Amino acid sequence: MSLVDLHVHSSKSDGTLSPSALTAHAAAAGLRAYALTDHDNTDGLEEALSAAARYGIEVVPGIEFSTEYFGRDIHIIGLDADFKHPDFAAQIRFYREERFRRNLRMIRKMAEDGIDISYEQMTASFGKTVWTRAHFARYLAEHGYVSGIEEAFLTFIGDDCRYFVPRDKVSPFAVTRLLRRYHGIPILAHPLLYHLSDRELRLLIIRLKAEGLIGIEVYYSLHTKEQEDYLLSIADEYDLLPGGGSDFHGSNKPDIRIGAGHGNLHIPYSVLENLRAEASRGDDSPVPDTRRESIRLPDVAHDTADCPALRDIIMEERSSS
Repeated sequence: MSLVDLHVHSSKSDGTLSPSALTAHAAAAGLRAYALTDHDNTDGLEEALSAAARYGIEVVPGIEFSTEYFGRDIHIIGLDADFKHPDFAAQIRFYREERFRRNLRMIRKMAEDGIDISYEQMTASFGKTVWTRAHFARYLAEHGYVSGIEEAFLTFIGDDCRYFVPRDKVSPFAVTRLLRRYHGIPILAHPLLYHLSDRELRLLIIRLKAEGLIGIEVYYSLHTKEQEDYLLSIADEYDLLPGGGSDFHGSNKPDIRIGAGHGNLHIPYSVLENLRAEASRGDDSPVPDTRRESIRLPDVAHDTADCPALRDIIMEERSSS
C-alpha cells in the first residue's frame, strides 16, 4: 500500500530536521508522499521540493496556520495552495508578523515575572525561524524552569496557563477562505486537541464548511480508534473528507514517527487523491476575496433554532466584534 503523511514539520518552524533531511527521512520510511506543513510559513517548500526528485518521493506543498477562536489556538492545515502567488505570500507575511508580535508579548510577560528570557536570548537559541510555543517550551526546559516540553505546556504556556498569549484576530474562517482562493485544501487539524464540547466542535465545523473547509484530520498520532470513528462520523455528517498525518517534529516529539505516529497510522495515498479531487471540483465555484474582510456570522434565528448553546456562542461573538 502506498502511504502518505499530510502533517509534518521541519526546522523552518518547530521541527528539528531541515527540509531536505526531512525529505530523505520520509523516503527512507517508505512513504510515497508527505506534506511539509510548517507553522505560518512556506520557507522550506522550495528546498523540500528540490530534494524530492533526488529521493524519489512526492512533496505536497503545505502550511499549518495558527488562528484564534474564542481564545483557543485553532490550527488549519492547507495543502496544494499556490504558495508562489505574490498575494498569498503577502498574506502569509501578515500572519507571520502577528505571530512575531505575539511572541514578543510572551517574552515580555515572562520577563516581568523574573524569568531570564529576552528576544536576543531566544534568537541565540533558535535563530530567526518562525518560533512556536514549542520553542518557548524548549527554552524553559534548557534553562531549568521545567523538566521537559510537556511540563512547560502544562504549567507555563498551555492554553489555560499564565504565559499563553492568544493571537490577535487571525481567524480560522479567513484562513480557510484564503486557502480556497488560491486553490488550496483546508483541513481542520487535530480537532480533539481544542477541548471543545461536541456542540462547540460542530459549530466550528459548520462555519468552516460554509467558508470552504474540505477535510478534518481524522487520522492523527494521538487518536484512538474510537476517536477516529467519532471524527469519521462527523466528517460524513457534514460532507467532509478525512485527512491525516503524524505531526512529526523530529527530536522535539521523539515518540512520533513520520508516517506512523505511535504506530497507529497507515494513511493510504487515496486519502490525498480524494482531497485533491474534491478541491478540484470546488475550484470552479467563485471564492470571495479574503483580504481583511469581516466574517459573516450565521443567522442566529435560522441556523441555531434548535440549539440554544450554539446561539449563545454566536451572540457572544457578535457582541465582542
